[in-house]
Amino acid sequence: MEPVTLTTERLSLRPFTLDDTDAVYAACQDPDIQRWTVVPSPYERHHAEDFLGRIVPDGWRTGYDLDFAVLLRAGGPLVGAVGVRGHSGVWEIGFWTAREHRGGGYATEAVVALARWTFTTTGCTRLVWRAEVGNTGSRTVAEKAGFTVEGVQRAGLVNKGTVRDAWIGSLLPSDLGLPSPVPYLPAGS
Repeated sequence: MEPVTLTTERLSLRPFTLDDTDAVYAACQDPDIQRWTVVPSPYERHHAEDFLGRIVPDGWRTGYDLDFAVLLRAGGPLVGAVGVRGHSGVWEIGFWTAREHRGGGYATEAVVALARWTFTTTGCTRLVWRAEVGNTGSRTVAEKAGFTVEGVQRAGLVNKGTVRDAWIGSLLPSDLGLPSPVPYLPAGS
């Protein structure tokens, strides 16, 4: 897939580059990012270099793992990261926000922008969000972005070699006022 840049009123979402190494390394020193996401812990500089030099380009080349740097449009610093993974109708979204930028609505804005793009360009019919039970920051962002929390998925994700229970939610194109690429027939219809 060809890399793209998305913009919102306040943000620019663009594919990560090697120039982001220092910013990603610094952000991922945050204990909350290491605790709640799948980034390695401890997070070392080579992890950022591998992510930006190999994982991100491979994901864009295959079109199945698309990661974006989230930056302030006014030329500001790295605010966070957001990405989608998938290859058919169901995709999954993930994100983190740098500690100093939490609480400003940036993650929600980035998630909605990426969700809209995913629905309109990939054939996605359902976008899934998962977070370890207890990650209330992630859940707050997902709910503000319009995700419906569907429940707890036992042993729903692996983080640092341990299977953990996960909250799971979904967003449908219709939740954002977009058409679905295939008809949807809800239960009881």
